[in-house]
Amino acid sequence: MLLSARSRRGGAARAAAVTAVLSLGLAGCGGATIEESSSSGSGSGGSGECGTVDIAVNPWVGYEANAAVIAEVAESELGCTVELKNLKEEVAWQGFATGEVDAIVENWGHEDLKQKYITDQQVAVEAGPTGNIGVIGWWVPPWMVEEYPDITDWENLNKYADLFKTSESGGKGQLLDGDPSFVTNDAALVKNLNLNFEVVYAGSEAALITAFRQAEQNRTPLIGYFYAPQWFLSEVDLQKVNLPEYTEGCDADPEKVACDYPEYELDKIVSKEFAEENGPAFQLIENFTWTNDDQNIVAKYIAEDGMSSADAAKKWISENEDKVQAWLP
Repeated sequence: MLLSARSRRGGAARAAAVTAVLSLGLAGCGGATIEESSSSGSGSGGSGECGTVDIAVNPWVGYEANAAVIAEVAESELGCTVELKNLKEEVAWQGFATGEVDAIVENWGHEDLKQKYITDQQVAVEAGPTGNIGVIGWWVPPWMVEEYPDITDWENLNKYADLFKTSESGGKGQLLDGDPSFVTNDAALVKNLNLNFEVVYAGSEAALITAFRQAEQNRTPLIGYFYAPQWFLSEVDLQKVNLPEYTEGCDADPEKVACDYPEYELDKIVSKEFAEENGPAFQLIENFTWTNDDQNIVAKYIAEDGMSSADAAKKWISENEDKVQAWLP
């Protein structure tokens, strides 16, 4: 998800204990091509003015919540046919150039991809904020802060590095990251802050959640990459480590990053052709905004309560009709 200066997830992200989360079917989508990764939405008919809308779905549950709600409104209210395509972030952007993706509905910065596809190739345009504020960083389970109160100061991390050693971290402390496609600054941060840690990838958002849940339950040491909005933070109150303060431009060179991640105003990106057609689906996506709390509710329905994404979307929509009405063309 998440980015190179998120530049954030990616906002921050995915095993037996997580079958509910893994039911998303997203974590395994891999770095496949668009043709290999597409799957159909629920499709409620969708003839007429709206036609077919191709929405990328990146591999974290918060994004899936956005896409599911937009898809349900598009199909039930506007008569669209929605194709949801499980794609990792950079692959999704490639779809603007090939005509196979109409919309990305939770973008975490990616200034490099905006430069390439919006400014240079001119095949995509920005479609406004989602309303979500994204936070990326390093987090530890609550029990560790109780036991080691100064552990949330990055300057103390080397003192505790031995606590985090694993069989995969090569004699150093382990810093657990999520899906390798989540572009992060973590390897550069470890190097440039002279930390005795090694980045190890859990493989998915679900695996990260499982690791943090077990670390809190079993009081085992863990430090890892995580982000908000994220429903799991209401279950386990992870504590964020204070890295050197972010200042404008401190992440401009990915190899030299030595500062925290900024907060991200998450936004939507659509194909230029899709925007210029200005159809009802584009207007819906452009109008779509909600809060971190809204997203976390739908994500929890999916990831923890075991609902399908479509059912989760319908439940939230039925309870928030005023918000939905404001999105309609």
